Amino acid sequence: MGLLAVLDEAVAALKAPLGGEDRAQGWTDDLRREVQEEISTNRSVLRRHGTGMVRHLRPRFDEWMEHEGVQPGRLRDLVGDVQRSLVEARATA
Repeated sequence: MGLLAVLDEAVAALKAPLGGEDRAQGWTDDLRREVQEEISTNRSVLRRHGTGMVRHLRPRFDEWMEHEGVQPGRLRDLVGDVQRSLVEARATA
């Protein structure tokens, strides 16, 4: 899956209302919205200016999730995929 497709998938998943399992893992509506907005902003930058701009992005979603106390689960895995994809793309940019 390409970088933009990973970002698209994450934005779509994070736009959906949280389920009970998501809430039990530490997600709140505000956190979901903030993470979705950050990923959406990154996606917009890459679409508007090209994927070469990935070298200017500094994804720190893992630290963010850790700080917020989010437990492993579906959304954290998805956000982790975004971070890994951005880091991998930076390495090849």
